[in-house]
Amino acid sequence: MSDLIIVQGTEIRKLLKNSEQYICLTDIANRFGSTELINDWLKNKNTLEFLGVWERLNNEIFDESAFRELMQAAGVNRFRISAKQWAKQVHGVGVFATPGRYGATYAHQDIAIEFCSWISPEFKLYLITELQRLKKLENSEITFERSVRRIMTKASYRVHTDAVKEFLIPPDLSKKTAGWIYANEADVLNVALFGMTAKQWRDNNPNKKGNIRDDEDIATVYHLVVLNNLESQNALLIEQGKSREERLSILNKQAIRQLNSLIEKASLNDLSDKPLLKK
Repeated sequence: MSDLIIVQGTEIRKLLKNSEQYICLTDIANRFGSTELINDWLKNKNTLEFLGVWERLNNEIFDESAFRELMQAAGVNRFRISAKQWAKQVHGVGVFATPGRYGATYAHQDIAIEFCSWISPEFKLYLITELQRLKKLENSEITFERSVRRIMTKASYRVHTDAVKEFLIPPDLSKKTAGWIYANEADVLNVALFGMTAKQWRDNNPNKKGNIRDDEDIATVYHLVVLNNLESQNALLIEQGKSREERLSILNKQAIRQLNSLIEKASLNDLSDKPLLKK
């Protein structure tokens, strides 16, 4: 998925690949007159040395023997290499070319900054400043989302636990058994919304801390909005004397309907890659 950043009035495409940020060298080169600047930069022996070090540090499939052959050939006037040839010959991942009418050459942001050092130190500084600004913005958005997550997970918690305590837990029940009932009711909500219990999540994610509701790969803020509603709904159903099976069926239908409504009305595309709820 590509996006744009603007540096000194120039629109530069960027995209996320394998969770890493890549910057369009073609857009940068066009600002300074010609895309041939990319090939001029790539044929430079110092550039190849830099790319080799980067690949060695970041690329497990980097072909060292092919790289050594390239280094032996580099330095003469007739030597040429393109981004496509680099990726193919040494299995490089730091620089690559996209095909098609709107194809372009992209480089990992570390490499793109090095390209800017070669083409214009001034432009390099402006690029770094913009990337830092975007990183700060991204961090502030993450902090805000996590604050919202904490608020949402607590919002209806007391209403739900009070209903469980009043209608499902006898006064003389032991704390251990009462704790089991609380956990069991929490799993009614987990299964209704996420399709799995807390134990099933832990078994599937032994290396993750927290619980299913903390897992940002599964529970978005919007899932937590729905969870908030389900806690209130479950409290009402408990008060009405509905069985666990009845409540689970009702809550699952509510969860599906509410999430679909959020997706449809708010175009919340970030939900599209989350596990689907089962009817």
